[in-house]
Amino acid sequence: MKYCDLHCDALTAEGTRRVTKENLTRGGCLLQCFAAFIAGRENRFARALALCDKFDELCKREGLHAVRSAAELQENAVNALLTVEEGGAIEGDFLKLRALYERGVRMITLTWNYPNEIGYPNFPDYEGLCAGRVPFTVREKTRGLTPFGFEAVEEMNALGILADVSHGSDALFSDVSKICKRAGKPFVASHSGANSVYDCARNLTDGQIKALAECGGAVGLDFCADFLSADKSAEGQKSALLAHAEAIVNAGGEDVLCIGSDFDGMPDNPYIASPAEVPVFLEQLARKFGSARAEKFAQKNFLRVFSAV
Repeated sequence: MKYCDLHCDALTAEGTRRVTKENLTRGGCLLQCFAAFIAGRENRFARALALCDKFDELCKREGLHAVRSAAELQENAVNALLTVEEGGAIEGDFLKLRALYERGVRMITLTWNYPNEIGYPNFPDYEGLCAGRVPFTVREKTRGLTPFGFEAVEEMNALGILADVSHGSDALFSDVSKICKRAGKPFVASHSGANSVYDCARNLTDGQIKALAECGGAVGLDFCADFLSADKSAEGQKSALLAHAEAIVNAGGEDVLCIGSDFDGMPDNPYIASPAEVPVFLEQLARKFGSARAEKFAQKNFLRVFSAV
Protein backbone atom coordinates (compact mmCIF):
# COMPACT_ATOMS: atom_id res chain seq x y z
CA MET A 1 0.00 0.00 0.00
CA LYS A 2 1.57 3.28 -1.09
CA TYR A 3 1.37 6.33 1.13
CA CYS A 4 1.75 10.11 1.23
CA ASP A 5 3.59 11.85 4.06
CA LEU A 6 2.66 15.48 4.72
CA HIS A 7 5.78 16.47 6.65
CA CYS A 8 9.46 15.70 7.14
CA ASP A 9 12.54 17.77 8.01
CA ALA A 10 15.10 16.03 5.82
CA LEU A 11 16.24 19.35 4.29
CA THR A 12 17.53 20.53 7.67
CA ALA A 13 18.39 17.17 9.26
CA GLU A 14 21.58 16.91 11.27
CA GLY A 15 23.46 13.62 11.15
CA THR A 16 22.07 10.57 9.37
CA ARG A 17 18.88 11.25 7.46
CA ARG A 18 15.97 8.83 7.82
CA VAL A 19 14.22 10.20 4.74
CA THR A 20 16.30 8.85 1.87
CA LYS A 21 15.34 7.56 -1.56
CA GLU A 22 16.19 4.03 -0.39
CA ASN A 23 13.98 4.18 2.71
CA LEU A 24 11.15 5.90 0.85
CA THR A 25 11.23 3.24 -1.84
CA ARG A 26 11.34 0.41 0.69
CA GLY A 27 8.35 1.92 2.48
CA GLY A 28 6.31 2.38 -0.67
CA CYS A 29 6.12 6.17 -0.46
CA LEU A 30 4.14 7.76 -3.29
CA LEU A 31 4.57 11.37 -2.16
CA GLN A 32 6.89 12.87 0.45
CA CYS A 33 6.51 16.51 1.49
CA PHE A 34 9.84 18.17 2.29
CA ALA A 35 9.69 21.16 4.62
CA ALA A 36 12.00 24.12 4.25
CA PHE A 37 12.15 24.66 8.00
CA ILE A 38 13.16 28.12 9.23
CA ALA A 39 14.10 28.02 12.93
CA GLY A 40 15.91 31.36 13.28
CA ARG A 41 14.48 34.84 13.18
CA GLU A 42 17.01 36.53 10.90
CA ASN A 43 17.34 36.37 7.09
CA ARG A 44 14.32 34.07 6.95
CA PHE A 45 13.45 34.56 3.30
CA ALA A 46 17.04 34.10 2.15
CA ARG A 47 17.27 30.91 4.20
CA ALA A 48 14.03 29.66 2.68
CA LEU A 49 15.38 30.24 -0.84
CA ALA A 50 18.58 28.37 0.08
CA LEU A 51 16.49 25.41 1.23
CA CYS A 52 14.50 25.55 -2.02
CA ASP A 53 17.84 25.15 -3.80
CA LYS A 54 18.72 22.28 -1.48
CA PHE A 55 15.41 20.58 -2.32
CA ASP A 56 16.13 20.84 -6.04
CA GLU A 57 19.62 19.42 -5.51
CA LEU A 58 18.31 16.56 -3.34
CA CYS A 59 15.70 15.57 -5.92
CA LYS A 60 18.29 15.59 -8.70
CA ARG A 61 20.91 13.70 -6.69
CA GLU A 62 18.63 11.00 -5.31
CA GLY A 63 16.24 10.64 -8.23
CA LEU A 64 13.11 12.01 -6.59
CA HIS A 65 10.36 13.33 -8.85
CA ALA A 66 9.58 16.92 -7.82
CA VAL A 67 5.96 17.92 -8.33
CA ARG A 68 3.97 21.12 -8.05
CA SER A 69 0.49 19.71 -8.63
CA ALA A 70 -1.38 16.44 -8.22
CA ALA A 71 -1.50 16.12 -12.01
CA GLU A 72 2.31 15.77 -12.09
CA LEU A 73 2.42 12.74 -9.77
CA GLN A 74 3.99 9.62 -11.26
CA GLU A 75 2.74 6.28 -9.94
CA ASN A 76 6.07 4.48 -10.24
CA ALA A 77 8.22 7.26 -8.76
CA VAL A 78 8.93 8.65 -5.33
CA ASN A 79 7.32 12.04 -5.76
CA ALA A 80 8.49 15.04 -3.73
CA LEU A 81 6.61 18.22 -2.82
CA LEU A 82 8.26 21.36 -1.42
CA THR A 83 6.67 23.02 1.64
CA VAL A 84 7.71 25.66 4.16
CA GLU A 85 7.58 25.30 7.93
CA GLU A 86 7.37 28.78 9.49
CA GLY A 87 5.35 31.46 7.73
CA GLY A 88 7.85 34.04 8.93
CA ALA A 89 9.85 32.98 5.87
CA ILE A 90 7.87 35.51 3.83
CA GLU A 91 8.83 38.29 6.26
CA GLY A 92 5.43 39.95 5.98
CA ASP A 93 5.80 40.48 2.24
CA PHE A 94 3.36 39.15 -0.37
CA LEU A 95 6.00 39.41 -3.10
CA LYS A 96 8.09 36.91 -1.13
CA LEU A 97 5.06 34.65 -0.71
CA ARG A 98 4.57 34.65 -4.48
CA ALA A 99 8.28 34.05 -5.03
CA LEU A 100 8.08 30.90 -2.89
CA TYR A 101 5.04 29.78 -4.88
CA GLU A 102 7.05 30.23 -8.07
CA ARG A 103 9.78 28.03 -6.55
CA GLY A 104 7.20 25.26 -6.11
CA VAL A 105 6.04 25.70 -2.50
CA ARG A 106 2.49 24.38 -2.15
CA MET A 107 2.04 24.27 1.63
CA ILE A 108 3.12 26.65 4.40
CA THR A 109 3.02 25.91 8.12
CA LEU A 110 1.88 29.35 9.27
CA THR A 111 3.88 29.43 12.49
CA TRP A 112 6.52 27.41 14.27
CA ASN A 113 7.15 27.96 17.98
CA TYR A 114 7.49 31.74 17.98
CA PRO A 115 5.08 34.52 16.99
CA ASN A 116 5.65 35.91 13.51
CA GLU A 117 4.05 38.39 11.11
CA ILE A 118 1.25 35.90 10.37
CA GLY A 119 0.20 34.85 13.85
CA TYR A 120 0.82 33.02 17.10
CA PRO A 121 1.94 29.44 17.88
CA ASN A 122 0.24 26.90 20.13
CA PHE A 123 2.90 27.22 22.85
CA PRO A 124 2.41 30.66 24.45
CA ASP A 125 5.90 30.60 25.98
CA TYR A 126 8.29 28.35 24.08
CA GLU A 127 11.35 29.55 25.98
CA GLY A 128 9.58 28.76 29.24
CA LEU A 129 8.61 25.35 27.88
CA CYS A 130 12.22 24.53 26.97
CA ALA A 131 13.40 25.71 30.40
CA GLY A 132 10.83 23.51 32.14
CA ARG A 133 8.90 26.43 33.61
CA VAL A 134 5.76 25.82 31.53
CA PRO A 135 4.15 22.41 30.83
CA PHE A 136 3.46 21.50 27.23
CA THR A 137 -0.24 21.16 28.06
CA VAL A 138 -0.61 24.96 28.23
CA ARG A 139 -2.21 26.23 25.00
CA GLU A 140 -2.31 29.70 23.44
CA LYS A 141 -6.05 30.31 23.15
CA THR A 142 -6.60 34.01 22.56
CA ARG A 143 -3.99 35.30 20.09
CA GLY A 144 -4.52 34.11 16.51
CA LEU A 145 -3.85 35.55 13.06
CA THR A 146 -2.53 39.08 12.80
CA PRO A 147 -4.21 41.52 10.36
CA PHE A 148 -1.45 40.62 7.89
CA GLY A 149 -2.06 36.95 8.63
CA PHE A 150 -5.70 37.16 7.57
CA GLU A 151 -4.61 38.63 4.24
CA ALA A 152 -1.81 36.08 3.89
CA VAL A 153 -4.14 33.09 4.24
CA GLU A 154 -6.52 34.61 1.70
CA GLU A 155 -3.59 35.17 -0.70
CA MET A 156 -2.40 31.59 -0.16
CA ASN A 157 -5.87 30.30 -1.02
CA ALA A 158 -5.89 32.43 -4.17
CA LEU A 159 -2.43 31.23 -5.26
CA GLY A 160 -2.96 27.57 -4.46
CA ILE A 161 -0.86 27.13 -1.32
CA LEU A 162 -2.27 24.99 1.49
CA ALA A 163 -2.49 26.72 4.86
CA ASP A 164 -1.04 24.40 7.51
CA VAL A 165 -2.15 25.00 11.11
CA SER A 166 0.18 22.55 12.87
CA HIS A 167 2.06 24.62 15.50
CA GLY A 168 -0.72 27.25 15.36
CA SER A 169 -2.64 28.57 18.35
CA ASP A 170 -6.26 27.69 19.01
CA ALA A 171 -7.31 31.18 17.92
CA LEU A 172 -5.17 30.94 14.77
CA PHE A 173 -6.83 27.62 13.96
CA SER A 174 -10.26 29.19 14.38
CA ASP A 175 -9.33 32.16 12.18
CA VAL A 176 -7.98 29.94 9.38
CA SER A 177 -11.00 27.65 9.59
CA LYS A 178 -13.38 30.58 9.10
CA ILE A 179 -11.40 31.97 6.16
CA CYS A 180 -11.17 28.61 4.40
CA LYS A 181 -14.80 27.67 5.05
CA ARG A 182 -15.92 30.99 3.57
CA ALA A 183 -13.63 30.48 0.55
CA GLY A 184 -14.56 26.83 0.06
CA LYS A 185 -10.89 25.83 0.41
CA PRO A 186 -9.32 22.99 2.40
CA PHE A 187 -6.55 23.46 4.94
CA VAL A 188 -4.40 20.97 6.80
CA ALA A 189 -2.64 20.15 10.04
CA SER A 190 0.38 18.48 8.48
CA HIS A 191 1.84 16.86 11.61
CA SER A 192 -0.43 16.74 14.64
CA GLY A 193 -2.22 14.31 16.95
CA ALA A 194 -5.42 14.05 18.98
CA ASN A 195 -5.56 15.95 22.25
CA SER A 196 -8.29 13.61 23.52
CA VAL A 197 -5.69 10.82 23.59
CA TYR A 198 -2.73 12.78 24.97
CA ASP A 199 -2.96 16.28 26.41
CA CYS A 200 -0.41 18.40 24.58
CA ALA A 201 -0.72 21.86 23.05
CA ARG A 202 0.61 20.45 19.76
CA ASN A 203 -2.39 18.13 19.46
CA LEU A 204 -5.81 19.01 18.06
CA THR A 205 -9.07 19.05 19.95
CA ASP A 206 -12.02 17.04 18.66
CA GLY A 207 -13.69 20.29 17.63
CA GLN A 208 -10.67 21.32 15.58
CA ILE A 209 -10.51 17.94 13.85
CA LYS A 210 -14.20 18.24 13.01
CA ALA A 211 -13.67 21.75 11.63
CA LEU A 212 -10.84 20.51 9.39
CA ALA A 213 -13.07 17.75 8.08
CA GLU A 214 -15.91 20.18 7.38
CA CYS A 215 -13.55 22.20 5.15
CA GLY A 216 -12.46 19.06 3.30
CA GLY A 217 -9.04 19.21 4.96
CA ALA A 218 -6.71 16.65 6.48
CA VAL A 219 -4.74 15.80 9.60
CA GLY A 220 -1.30 14.25 9.13
CA LEU A 221 -0.70 12.00 12.15
CA ASP A 222 2.64 12.93 13.73
CA PHE A 223 5.00 10.14 14.84
CA CYS A 224 6.75 12.27 17.49
CA ALA A 225 6.73 10.13 20.65
CA ASP A 226 6.65 13.15 22.97
CA PHE A 227 3.27 14.18 21.55
CA LEU A 228 1.73 10.70 21.47
CA SER A 229 2.07 9.10 24.89
CA ALA A 230 4.01 9.02 28.14
CA ASP A 231 4.88 5.41 27.30
CA LYS A 232 7.98 5.63 25.09
CA SER A 233 8.33 1.87 24.53
CA ALA A 234 7.79 0.47 21.03
CA GLU A 235 4.59 -1.27 22.11
CA GLY A 236 3.38 1.87 23.89
CA GLN A 237 3.97 3.98 20.81
CA LYS A 238 2.22 1.47 18.58
CA SER A 239 -0.84 1.56 20.85
CA ALA A 240 -0.70 5.35 21.02
CA LEU A 241 -0.54 5.82 17.25
CA LEU A 242 -3.54 3.57 16.75
CA ALA A 243 -5.42 5.40 19.52
CA HIS A 244 -4.67 8.78 17.93
CA ALA A 245 -5.77 7.46 14.53
CA GLU A 246 -9.04 6.19 16.01
CA ALA A 247 -9.69 9.48 17.82
CA ILE A 248 -9.08 11.52 14.66
CA VAL A 249 -11.44 9.32 12.65
CA ASN A 250 -14.08 9.41 15.37
CA ALA A 251 -13.94 13.20 15.50
CA GLY A 252 -13.64 13.97 11.79
CA GLY A 253 -14.61 10.89 9.83
CA GLU A 254 -12.63 8.57 7.59
CA ASP A 255 -11.80 11.25 5.02
CA VAL A 256 -9.63 13.39 7.34
CA LEU A 257 -6.80 11.13 8.56
CA CYS A 258 -3.41 11.11 6.79
CA ILE A 259 0.24 10.54 7.69
CA GLY A 260 2.50 13.43 8.73
CA SER A 261 5.50 11.64 10.17
CA ASP A 262 7.90 14.49 11.09
CA PHE A 263 10.81 12.16 10.26
CA ASP A 264 14.19 13.88 10.65
CA GLY A 265 12.58 16.55 12.80
CA MET A 266 12.26 14.49 15.99
CA PRO A 267 14.09 11.77 17.93
CA ASP A 268 13.51 8.32 16.44
CA ASN A 269 10.21 6.79 17.47
CA PRO A 270 10.99 3.30 18.85
CA TYR A 271 8.04 1.82 16.96
CA ILE A 272 8.53 3.49 13.60
CA ALA A 273 11.86 5.21 13.03
CA SER A 274 12.03 5.66 9.24
CA PRO A 275 9.95 5.60 6.05
CA ALA A 276 11.02 1.99 5.47
CA GLU A 277 8.92 0.99 8.51
CA VAL A 278 5.70 2.78 7.53
CA PRO A 279 4.19 -0.40 5.97
CA VAL A 280 4.17 -2.01 9.43
CA PHE A 281 1.92 0.80 10.69
CA LEU A 282 -0.26 0.72 7.57
CA GLU A 283 -0.81 -2.99 8.14
CA GLN A 284 -2.01 -2.22 11.67
CA LEU A 285 -4.35 0.45 10.31
CA ALA A 286 -5.76 -2.05 7.82
CA ARG A 287 -6.38 -4.58 10.60
CA LYS A 288 -8.13 -2.00 12.75
CA PHE A 289 -10.12 -0.08 10.14
CA GLY A 290 -10.19 -2.35 7.08
CA SER A 291 -8.04 -2.12 3.96
CA ALA A 292 -10.31 0.33 2.10
CA ARG A 293 -10.22 2.91 4.87
CA ALA A 294 -6.52 2.33 5.49
CA GLU A 295 -5.85 3.18 1.85
CA LYS A 296 -7.71 6.45 2.36
CA PHE A 297 -5.51 7.26 5.33
CA ALA A 298 -2.37 6.23 3.47
CA GLN A 299 -2.86 8.28 0.31
CA LYS A 300 -6.36 8.98 -0.98
CA ASN A 301 -7.31 11.61 1.58
CA PHE A 302 -4.29 13.79 0.92
CA LEU A 303 -4.43 13.29 -2.83
CA ARG A 304 -8.00 14.64 -2.71
CA VAL A 305 -6.83 17.71 -0.78
CA PHE A 306 -3.81 18.22 -3.04
CA SER A 307 -6.00 17.96 -6.14
CA ALA A 308 -8.40 20.55 -4.72
CA VAL A 309 -5.53 23.01 -4.40
